[in-house]
Amino acid sequence: MRASFRLGRIAGVPVGVNWSVLVIFALIAWGLAANQFPRSYPDRPVVLYVLAGLAAAVVFFVGLLAHEVSHAVVAKREGLEVGGITLWLFGGVAELRGEAKSPGAELRIAGVGPLVSLCIGLFFGAFAIIFALVGPGGLLLGAFAWLAGINILLAVFNVLPAAPLDGGRLLRAAVWKWTGDRTKASVVAARAGWVLGALLIGLGLWQFLSGVGFGGLWLALIGWFLIGAAGMEERQARMGSALRGIRVTDVMTPQPQTASPEMTVADFVDHYLFAYRHSALPLTENGRPIGLVTLDRVRGIPADQRATTTLAEVACRPEELALAEPEEPLNHLLPRLSECADGRALVVSDGRLVGIVSPSDISRAVQRGTVRDQLTPTPR
Repeated sequence: MRASFRLGRIAGVPVGVNWSVLVIFALIAWGLAANQFPRSYPDRPVVLYVLAGLAAAVVFFVGLLAHEVSHAVVAKREGLEVGGITLWLFGGVAELRGEAKSPGAELRIAGVGPLVSLCIGLFFGAFAIIFALVGPGGLLLGAFAWLAGINILLAVFNVLPAAPLDGGRLLRAAVWKWTGDRTKASVVAARAGWVLGALLIGLGLWQFLSGVGFGGLWLALIGWFLIGAAGMEERQARMGSALRGIRVTDVMTPQPQTASPEMTVADFVDHYLFAYRHSALPLTENGRPIGLVTLDRVRGIPADQRATTTLAEVACRPEELALAEPEEPLNHLLPRLSECADGRALVVSDGRLVGIVSPSDISRAVQRGTVRDQLTPTPR
């Protein structure tokens, strides 16, 4: 999930927000200000309902961010690189580059997030109890009680044993510890995620058709997301098994053809399009990659604008590129392949471009790795 804008860094990790957060933020604030708070605490000024709803929504997302930051901090302590944290429609995601080194590391990385959410929920719950006993109550009590409940619910939902939830990671750690097979553990967690997603879709549709409300559609949407994410995790697990032991340098195309960022799109079409057999062209300055142009991006430029449009204007920006080291395990590269570059990565050594990895390179490596695994005798 790509961030629409950046908030800065926390614990050295870039933090961003996707535009879809605005949707769920507005729904939460509106639901509290227009329904729950007026129903529970009538006859207050409308402005107080609005302020309480907005404040509760902001604090909720701060807690969600704390959940993801805790994953990132523990992952860094376990030796993993964290590409960033992004908040979006279905919560948050910490982009971990690489895999946990052991079931114990997997357990610690996955378990800390729900634990933080639980602690936040208990914190607000304690204050809600105090306000209920000795305080003035009212909207402040209502906001604290809601924050307690939603964070505890978030912690409970996240520990359900199904990928891609944190509970799926905990299940994977347990199966990995029991069987010693990381791939099998990932497949088990992904299958569990598919089952949970199907159950949520069924329950959500039943609620909607029964007239319970539109909340059923939201439940079904979450289930649909879980099924898609679980299927992707299973594919990635099987691909990771096939790519075990393969380095980036084993599959890359060395010394790829490059172009200057000042070249116009017209020059590219006239002189490179048919002479260059690949569909992506790295842009470099003094040997250092600063962008990547694909045929799809060039195709979107109208013919009458090609002579005045440079490749730099249509290329992926440097921060969007997926970069890799030649000796890096190919498995570690897969999770961070740039969406902008259509699954391609540029290989650099001492900051200078030395190769490019394309989807076809990875596909061939997967096919060969699968054959290798099939021909390798199973230890008795």
